[in-house]
Amino acid sequence: MDYESAADRPPEEARVNDVLSTVKHRPWPLPDRPWVMTQRWNNLLFAHWPIPAASLANLLPEGLVPDTFDGSAWVGVVPFSMDNIRLRTLPRIPGANSFPELNLRTYVRETHTNQVGVYFFSLDASSLLAVTVARTIFQLPYYWARMHVKTSDEREFYYRSERIFGPKPASFRARYRSLKKSRVVELSSPGTIEHFLTERYRLYTTDHKGQLFKGDIHHVPWPLEQAEAEFEINQLPNAHGIQLPDTAPLLLYARELVVYVWALELVPSLANALNRQPALSPETL
Repeated sequence: MDYESAADRPPEEARVNDVLSTVKHRPWPLPDRPWVMTQRWNNLLFAHWPIPAASLANLLPEGLVPDTFDGSAWVGVVPFSMDNIRLRTLPRIPGANSFPELNLRTYVRETHTNQVGVYFFSLDASSLLAVTVARTIFQLPYYWARMHVKTSDEREFYYRSERIFGPKPASFRARYRSLKKSRVVELSSPGTIEHFLTERYRLYTTDHKGQLFKGDIHHVPWPLEQAEAEFEINQLPNAHGIQLPDTAPLLLYARELVVYVWALELVPSLANALNRQPALSPETL
């Protein structure tokens, strides 16, 4: 939902109730425990390329396999800005409440349950404190980067990122804009590629021991719009061993989304899980 100014926004408690009570679109129920973090994502570009699933399989941790649409796996580069970040039991943290972020991601299934989610190869952010907290608490592969976002108008952006530390160059420069067409009703219906790429309510990650974790998130359906973009530099995929095809990406834009995040849970190893419960088929999910 778009609000033209801060004065137009409903009180925070009302927004929380509105988001958390909108659940019919979810593939499974909300977790039965409290969320631990909320944040708002702003002015996102979703840029996606199809690639052979076999080329991604060896880059994923044990327990995950590529999720595919029309026979292809998909890699996404997602620049955006984040704000209104709050841990449930703590006040807002100065220096880690608002910053740009840049994600390199793909889409996966967990091998035992067959449940779908997002797997991040990297998440670059301009806040060193946020990078440290995210690596420590959420076991996510965050990197510190110099980042700058310049706005030409309310829906056109020039985005620049340069990773400060890393074994390989991982710079990114792009200009993108919304075409202000085709909102969520048209774009993100079940069965569409847009739904496949964006309507994901779980992430998977690993710790330094290689153990697999899952983390649930929640938000209302994505308010998607068509987009266009020009990429000056995009070194992120190569920095993580991914070769993008020489084809134009699928581009989408979203202005704003409020997100709730739950604490990570350890995914049992396949051997342990088989001893505990029968595997689920896709039809039961």
